[in-house]
Amino acid sequence: MDRDFDVIIAGGGLNGPALALALAQAGLRVLVVDARPATARASEGFDGRAYALALASQRLLGALGVWPAVAPRAQPILGIRTSDGVPAAGAAPFLLGFDHGELDEGPMGFMAEDRHLYAAFLAAMAAAPGLTLRSGETVVAQAVEGPVVAVTLGSGEVLRATVLVGCDGRTSGVAQRAGIGRKGWGYGQTALVGAIRPEHPHGGIAHQVFLPEGPLAILPLQGGLASIVWSETEANARTIAAMSDADYLDLLASRIGHLTGRLDLAGPRFSYPLNLTLADRYVAPRVALVGDAAHGVHPIAGQGLNLGLRDVAALAQVLAEARARGEDMGAIDVLERYQTWRRFDSTVLALGMDAVNRLFSNSNPLLKVARGLGMRAVAALPGPRRAFIREAAGLAGDLPKLLTGQRL
Repeated sequence: MDRDFDVIIAGGGLNGPALALALAQAGLRVLVVDARPATARASEGFDGRAYALALASQRLLGALGVWPAVAPRAQPILGIRTSDGVPAAGAAPFLLGFDHGELDEGPMGFMAEDRHLYAAFLAAMAAAPGLTLRSGETVVAQAVEGPVVAVTLGSGEVLRATVLVGCDGRTSGVAQRAGIGRKGWGYGQTALVGAIRPEHPHGGIAHQVFLPEGPLAILPLQGGLASIVWSETEANARTIAAMSDADYLDLLASRIGHLTGRLDLAGPRFSYPLNLTLADRYVAPRVALVGDAAHGVHPIAGQGLNLGLRDVAALAQVLAEARARGEDMGAIDVLERYQTWRRFDSTVLALGMDAVNRLFSNSNPLLKVARGLGMRAVAALPGPRRAFIREAAGLAGDLPKLLTGQRL
């Protein structure tokens, strides 16, 4: 049966373009269907929305040819500091700290703004042979027809491909239409997100302050700015979101002021509810799920995008190698190789972040002592300490080629 494309990707966030570039470099014909206008995110002004890119993720962007456009605007992460804080007294002394010099491979990662990442992806996609971007369009239906999957767009056009990939988020329509269920739960927390200009230079250090209501991350950006991801109970978050900027900054300073000094807002304030959602399967006949469509996790440790890019690297390699061997890329046994590679790792990390959030998001004195002892043990023991650093940098486990900087 005739195919319009080898792979159709539903979702044009960051994982979708990354997968499309990887597959196009391997010689596949790829379509990205993005609901937003192509230039919308790339042309937006500074708003503080940014991602922590692990070192392995940066290497993937290098292999895709995207990193040179991002690098001049990315902030190296030179260290990580964690502390167990209480609102009345701000953050406690550091419980655990890491320095990039312990890694021997450069910075532990990079902070990159969403607008800069997307602009770089947009330019790379425009220059990639075999890659088509349909902006302002959505996938509304799909059906497996023997050796192809027929994909219906919102405009009514029907296109056929060997594989359909869902990069369409936590409420993935691709997953729902493929009959893939989900499990998960809410945290009773809301993330308050924004950008600040701290009085004290950040020095490239990322801070994670564990407060009883939820973790609060201070992430370094270029120009002396910092991105804030502040998890609060839903009730507290509603109250804080309604505060004036001055009151908001006063409250934030009571949590982190000893780390930052005086604070000024440097962009708009956002909020979104926090939950965990895991797909029951990552694949179905001629369908695969990537990123939040497969596993939506708590933002603690900033691993959401990095987990998605691990999916991208693994799925791209599985599909490219299957094609090179003359296999049917959409056959379920081929797609299950991707699921086997990624599902266990992603689930363990997702549940691990869930456990850390639960362990630290409370004021139980016994748990406070236990977590303090545990973190100090990690800090003091060379084995666990190195394992933690390499995991944070995305260098642990069976890495696909793209995460080591190799093209497919």
